[in-house]
Amino acid sequence: MSTIPIAASEREQEGEREGLSNFTDAGSIQNPTVTERESEHRNPQKRENQGTVTGRSPMTLASHVPKDDHLQVGEDAHETVQSGKTKAAERNQEDRATGSAAIPMDEETTDKFNPLKATLSAIYTTCNETIPIGNKITVLLSRINALEEQFDSRPSDVEEQRRRSKVIQKLNNIEKRLRVLSEEPRPRPLNDHSQGYGDIFELLEDLRETVFDYQVYEAAVLNGFRCARRAEFRHSGHGGCLKGTRGAVLDEIELWTGDPAKPPVYWLNGLAGTGKTTIAQTVAERVFACGQLGASFFCSRDFEDRSNIQLIFPTLAVQLARKYTAFRSHFVRLVRSDPEIAHESLYNQMEKLIVRPLNESKISPVIVIDALDECQDEEPASAVLSILGQFVSKIPKAKFFVTGRPEPRVREGFRLPMLAEATDVFVLHEVEPSRVDNDIRLFFGHKFSDLARRRSLDDWPTKEQLDLLCERAGGLFVYAVATVKSIDKPSTNPRKQLDLLLRSPESSSREGKTRLTANTTLDLLYTSILREAFSDVNGPDNDPMVRSVLGAMILAANPLSPSTIAKVLGLDPEDVFPLLSSVQSLLIFRDIDFPVRPFHKSFFDFLIDPDRCTNQRFHVFPPDHHLQLSIDCLNLMDRTLKHNMCGLKDGVANSDVPDLKERIEEFIDPALQYACRSWHTHLVEGPATSLAAPQITFTLHRFLERQLLLWLEVLSVLGAVKNAVNALQAAVGLLKVRQVPVVNETDFLRPPSGVTHTRPCP
Repeated sequence: MSTIPIAASEREQEGEREGLSNFTDAGSIQNPTVTERESEHRNPQKRENQGTVTGRSPMTLASHVPKDDHLQVGEDAHETVQSGKTKAAERNQEDRATGSAAIPMDEETTDKFNPLKATLSAIYTTCNETIPIGNKITVLLSRINALEEQFDSRPSDVEEQRRRSKVIQKLNNIEKRLRVLSEEPRPRPLNDHSQGYGDIFELLEDLRETVFDYQVYEAAVLNGFRCARRAEFRHSGHGGCLKGTRGAVLDEIELWTGDPAKPPVYWLNGLAGTGKTTIAQTVAERVFACGQLGASFFCSRDFEDRSNIQLIFPTLAVQLARKYTAFRSHFVRLVRSDPEIAHESLYNQMEKLIVRPLNESKISPVIVIDALDECQDEEPASAVLSILGQFVSKIPKAKFFVTGRPEPRVREGFRLPMLAEATDVFVLHEVEPSRVDNDIRLFFGHKFSDLARRRSLDDWPTKEQLDLLCERAGGLFVYAVATVKSIDKPSTNPRKQLDLLLRSPESSSREGKTRLTANTTLDLLYTSILREAFSDVNGPDNDPMVRSVLGAMILAANPLSPSTIAKVLGLDPEDVFPLLSSVQSLLIFRDIDFPVRPFHKSFFDFLIDPDRCTNQRFHVFPPDHHLQLSIDCLNLMDRTLKHNMCGLKDGVANSDVPDLKERIEEFIDPALQYACRSWHTHLVEGPATSLAAPQITFTLHRFLERQLLLWLEVLSVLGAVKNAVNALQAAVGLLKVRQVPVVNETDFLRPPSGVTHTRPCP
């Protein structure tokens, strides 16, 4: 009996994993086989030179034939197919009995794959084992079985049936042509010199593309949907709780996640620095390990998309769709019928993207939303919590774990009657102080032991020093983290640094005793680190630059690298990098080209609050700094924008430029990209009555007259043309407030001097 060994090339298997199976990844699904497929069409010889792959573990062609590592051909192959079809039918019958069956297909639909399988099997038996066609057939048979399984198990509406019929028609046409070629008389075995070999290879490629295009359709829908990227827990940038710490709260949350009788919403309420995000990261990791995590959204004011409440529900829906097949089918169908759903109201988003698919798919996920207070929200009671309260009773199987400071907006949201009754609350800053102090002591002990080992420090630190550090921490984990970061610097002596910190003149009896009152402990620590970093050695002349750099770092719409900050501000990178390096204990900081941001949101709060940051050398006044950043962005664009910066041909759509991403990286540096995308976000935050208003008025008017079309051209290349609407509205609004005559829009659209035409924005 002839058999087909079930082996697949590494390239093909990787293509299946990335293109078809990796729906649980929250980032974009990258399909290497797409690029390779295009490359193969351009270079057929590359395909032929790949050869077969041997010595690998066999891959089963069909999930419902697990015991057989070989696919039989001829009549036996037909029997195997029939057996698989029978088992699929039995599964569907069981599903219907439990009420979970998909919309049934025509019973003859999957039968239509049988002739194709038989023809492929027949061709395989004629192949020389050294040519790649045989290996390609094993992969194709595997994908066809997966496609058959997909047809059997997934719901289908009219549109889906149309797509399936189209696929089957294409496959039938390919099968007929393959059968004709396979029946032509030719010497056996078939090899790469045989007559008709190239035609067979091309048909197999057409077959692969037809199946591939259908199977990656859902991935394309998910990747193209508007949502926040890298918002899930795996990309949050936070570590989890140190082993042995936070036991009480973690145990209580674990009981909540596992008990269906518990309320569906859990609010981890805590003041700044109490460790909410670290706990949220640990909770997400645990429920992910148990298979319960459906989606997560870690809000952050440092990122424009992760602070946008309009993106929370769409992002959660995309993650749920990547994880759950049943949810994905409903989600894709909805997005196909209503592509603009991500731009609708929060109510519609929740009802259509979350509630309906959850109820229809009957899944029971845990959904984590961290730092909700960091999202921009103008409502007196959190808009997200208000919507959640209206729908939570309609999705009883889902659980929502939410963290946030007890700010008025968040507090009022959880007080709404519909949500209050459905919420468990844990208040971190009301945990027994001795428990928190023990956890902080464990943290200090672990970190300092590691530091002492790495730096060969004996008997350090002393028990008295640890006691004083724990007392000063005042229950704030962020204090402990910042302290360790400030001591563990390669350029300093840890012993001397700790002694200096404990002897700092800012020390007072208030530390550790006025627990969490007016942020006393954090403010003293931040002031101490800033004063040491920017001592009188640097001189007062550097104070404006210090404030400008700190302001750009904390107010940027998205984190910027030191080199990008320097270019936006018109400074020397060799001045900016050392300046930020001196306070790296307060930052997430790597090198000159790596985005830098505060390691904790409390440092941002400290710098912009004049009652807390009483040293005017470091205080950042957001309105004035925003306006200056807008001026700096406009000046940068005025200096560097040019016609057709990426050297694209006229009349060619951006989507038709295969190396567009590489051209952007080469010709439009990160600073100019940021300026083009974000100058208006700073403009709207700066008051028109500011002392810098006359300068911004002049700079803005000059930019609109000279560079408008070139700016729109760059936005087009960056795929950010929609930003222009908000930007121009902000510009016109400021000019009107300043009582500057706004020129006619057609005057703005005249090409700049020396430019006879510009590329259209596709």
